[in-house]
Amino acid sequence: MPIDSTRLEELQIVRKIRETVRRWWGIELSFTDARGMVIDHGKGIIIPPQNRICTACLGDREGLKRCNASIEKAVHKLRNGTELLGPCHMGIEIVGTPISFGGDRQGSLFACGFLVAEKAPRARDRALETVEALKLPVTQPEAAFDTIQRIEAREVPRLADLMDTTVEEIDAYHAAVALREQRISDLEDELTARYRFADIIGKSAPMRRLYDVLDKLVESDVTVLVHGENGTGKELIARALHFNGSRRQKQFVAQNCSALNDQLLESELFGHVKGSFTGATRDKPGLFKVADGGTFFLDEVADMSAAMQVKLLRVLQEGTFVPVGGTKPEKVDVRIIAASNKDLREAVLKRVFREDLFYRLHVVALEVPALRERLDDLPMLVDHFLDSVAERTGKPRKRLHSDLMATFYEYPWPGNVRELENEIERLCVLAGDTEVVPPELRAQRPDKAPGTAAHFAALVQKGLGSDLATAVTALEKEMIEAGLRDTHGNKSRLAERLGVSRTTLIKKIRDYGIAE
Repeated sequence: MPIDSTRLEELQIVRKIRETVRRWWGIELSFTDARGMVIDHGKGIIIPPQNRICTACLGDREGLKRCNASIEKAVHKLRNGTELLGPCHMGIEIVGTPISFGGDRQGSLFACGFLVAEKAPRARDRALETVEALKLPVTQPEAAFDTIQRIEAREVPRLADLMDTTVEEIDAYHAAVALREQRISDLEDELTARYRFADIIGKSAPMRRLYDVLDKLVESDVTVLVHGENGTGKELIARALHFNGSRRQKQFVAQNCSALNDQLLESELFGHVKGSFTGATRDKPGLFKVADGGTFFLDEVADMSAAMQVKLLRVLQEGTFVPVGGTKPEKVDVRIIAASNKDLREAVLKRVFREDLFYRLHVVALEVPALRERLDDLPMLVDHFLDSVAERTGKPRKRLHSDLMATFYEYPWPGNVRELENEIERLCVLAGDTEVVPPELRAQRPDKAPGTAAHFAALVQKGLGSDLATAVTALEKEMIEAGLRDTHGNKSRLAERLGVSRTTLIKKIRDYGIAE
């Protein structure tokens, strides 16, 4: 880490000691880099000592060159601690202290433009000869020489102590900065590693195909549409694209579009101005503004209303939006990654999703395979989640009994990877201190899901002894009960599957007295 003199001069201890040295002896403290070059001079900043000789010399091109060469030669002699380094080309004293951190010499702190009082008579002739040789514009050179600051020999150790203290504080400062930057680097590495493609666990053929596409997308800003069932890890895909791409230093923002009604969602996405609606007591930036320069992940985008779809389309087409209650468009640069567990093509055909928005989102489509389609990945996923539980709880890592593992291959995992993660955590908790999780702890699931041909045939046979309305009612009730189990109580998904409205489904659940 090279010396940054601007940052060092902002340190309170450096400011205080520089002011003290200036007040007591009229001396300026300055820094050199590792080569011995005066840092301020390299920036075009020249602060001469408080005497006419040095002022004239530093104002002369050749004089400045010789002065820099004297300092460079002097600081190369430094070993440890503050030392008097001998006279400069004018015969005036230089004192310096090495600055080292990270095990390497990074530069030095030095002062010049003064004389040790006892040596002043011997330095006079050399200084006056140099003034004449360089033809410096110094009037009355002998009187000018008397303006050079004198320090008694007994004062030099005090100056050395102050300079040593300054360098010690600089060393401590750089150590703190290095530690902070290392922590930041470690956090960035952890954040990147958390979402790197290797952590999207799986080596099955469907996952390898997915990795191939992700590798091509990671450095691109192209809009991506991610398809996949609930629990397959669509947001993990979005985070991997963001944290491995060129926008990794900016914000990653995620919003589930089905979680809020239109008014709240519009305010959440685009923000609002004060007074735009009841309760809007101040301006609020929307998530698009928060994500400016970064990535915005829109989950369940198919659940957006027609009005919200129009507003999203404008952002995709023009990169602008208008906050709720606002009049002035705001421009943003955001990469959009959208996701849905519904077939958007089918939604377009049903006229519940805009075709133009579909093609704006469908630049590149990714299909995240369901867990039942990549059962080859079960061992890797199980190991990953067992490791995660052990790391989080600080307890010894468990393993699953082979019979328990065998049942995992027989289950369709409707909740996908998320369901598997929850199941592993449940098993680890119930296993207590046992190292091997026994098969007795497996979840009690029906061997066959209701709704098979045999099951419906049995229902039909059961209804033959009653009228049609009774048989239909029994079948309808059974289908709703089975569907609620399959969807884990998600009425919206079940209503869509059965082809009825959510309101109708809720009414039938209540009428049939079905337990939720």
